[in-house]
Amino acid sequence: MAFVVPAEIGHAPYAAPLIEYLAANFATVHIVAVRDKLFPNLSEDCWLLYAGGFGQQTQEIRFTALSKFKRMATPPKTFIRVPLDDWRSTWGKRLRPFLIQSEARDLYRAAIFEKEAQRFENIANIGIGYVTGANSFFHLRPSEAINLGIPKQFLHPTVRNGRALPSRHLTTHTVEKWHRDDEQVLLLKMPKTGKVPASVARYLDTEAGHIARQAYKCRVRDPWYSVPDVRTPDFFLSYMSGLSANLVRNDAGCTCTNSVHSVKVREGVDISFLLDAWESSFTKLSCELEGHPLGGGMLKLEPREAGQVALPSQSLIERFNPEIVDEALSTLRQWRHYAAAQ
Repeated sequence: MAFVVPAEIGHAPYAAPLIEYLAANFATVHIVAVRDKLFPNLSEDCWLLYAGGFGQQTQEIRFTALSKFKRMATPPKTFIRVPLDDWRSTWGKRLRPFLIQSEARDLYRAAIFEKEAQRFENIANIGIGYVTGANSFFHLRPSEAINLGIPKQFLHPTVRNGRALPSRHLTTHTVEKWHRDDEQVLLLKMPKTGKVPASVARYLDTEAGHIARQAYKCRVRDPWYSVPDVRTPDFFLSYMSGLSANLVRNDAGCTCTNSVHSVKVREGVDISFLLDAWESSFTKLSCELEGHPLGGGMLKLEPREAGQVALPSQSLIERFNPEIVDEALSTLRQWRHYAAAQ
């Protein structure tokens, strides 16, 4: 049998049980990745899936990467044999690593098993930011907060989305600029208990407040105006990115919405190397391999995927062949159509 399937078969967790089932019931399982869109008017990338020899089983996946689709009577004769054990253990049940050249794949495999290399989840907890349920109501401009008379202790500067993040460090100078530009970056942060100041009570009782309290997330919490899970992380990590995922140290004491990942460093961990390691081509490649493409050329990193990003030591970075890493990085950006989206 043969199907046109979403390209998510190459990385999505829900695709793994399908591949496992096919391998347990067919003699041949062949996945054909196609870089150029099969359906140019759709945002969805599509690959091809072939399975033959029903009633038998296989211990490998055949994988072919094509730049363009051409009509063919049979599956491609040229393919990579991916052992199932290797697919499960080394590559986390993903086929995206097989889009890059074998030298880069061997380099990456060797690096992630080095004692000096660490996964991001070993250094920090990565999670999503808070969910207000009514962003326009809970996020105020400085001028609005002054006019409403909201006490400063109930206002917390926040990162609304990844576009607001500067490179490497978020400082008080950036937050001060947000204030000067009167951007909507002050979260109304109310505790669950205690007296509500009169000025806040008046705001909660406005027409906008009555509309906000009917939103699902507000309706199911008590009290409705107290936004839960408001944390001050050590770093922010962009959730959806263009060229590369942005890791930014939180020097300004801001919080963040769920449009940005909240990164809290584990106790006792040395992070002096972290930002430099994150800027390395190897870690950018790891983000591409562990993350996944989204429509419009975007790179998406779920918290679980971000936790798997490999962070090499400086000595490891110096041993890598930069040309191999850079070529692999460029290849994966082409597969998510980043260049075409610019």
